[in-house]
Amino acid sequence: MRFFVLLLFALSPFGGTLVCSFAQPKVEQAMLKQGLVDVQKVDPTILVDLKYSTTGNFVGKDVYGDLTRAYMQPMAAKKLADASKYLQAHHPTLRLLVYDAARPRSAQWNLWNALPDLPEHERQKYVADPRKGSIHNYGCAVDLTVATKEGRNGTPEPLDMGTKYDFFGELAYPSRENELLKSGKLTQQQIDNRQILRTAMRQGGFSSIEFEWWHFNALSREKAKMAFRIVD
Repeated sequence: MRFFVLLLFALSPFGGTLVCSFAQPKVEQAMLKQGLVDVQKVDPTILVDLKYSTTGNFVGKDVYGDLTRAYMQPMAAKKLADASKYLQAHHPTLRLLVYDAARPRSAQWNLWNALPDLPEHERQKYVADPRKGSIHNYGCAVDLTVATKEGRNGTPEPLDMGTKYDFFGELAYPSRENELLKSGKLTQQQIDNRQILRTAMRQGGFSSIEFEWWHFNALSREKAKMAFRIVD
């Protein structure tokens, strides 16, 4: 008897990896068992390009391996969908582009250990101490930007935010934008683009942080810790 297996593949809009529908990675299975959801199943218009599943990050290597989909707690994914809805209502040609969402604590250690030269207090500006857990580890934080729905070659194109994702330094600090504009280190357009992102995310119920224009929290770490378990 011959058996025929139907393979269903999804192709990333960024020319990414082909994913077999029934060969779900163990890390994704673990997230689903903990009740997390795929954000693109909540809102298919949200774009995803997990930077830690590529070499295009500050570590310079693939940290996530098989994890290529963005997962969050259902309440956080709902907030993200609300932010997406707001963005599209006010900027129909733009879309949210997720760079990172729920993060296993094992990956948190990899990121933490990738910054050995920074003093611990400085390191915590950019990577939460794995012993305490990041809000990402609870599935309640998201790193993202805004992209055009269709850019060059028909693929989404991120707006100019003044720095790349995971830039460590004052140029990425929302708290310093007025000074950086006056000194000519950021342009008004770059700040306006950041404001488009912040406005949409705040309308969705997220809060921003001081050091990274791309990072938003659906809950505080204290509330996330009370409500959810860390993804290991």
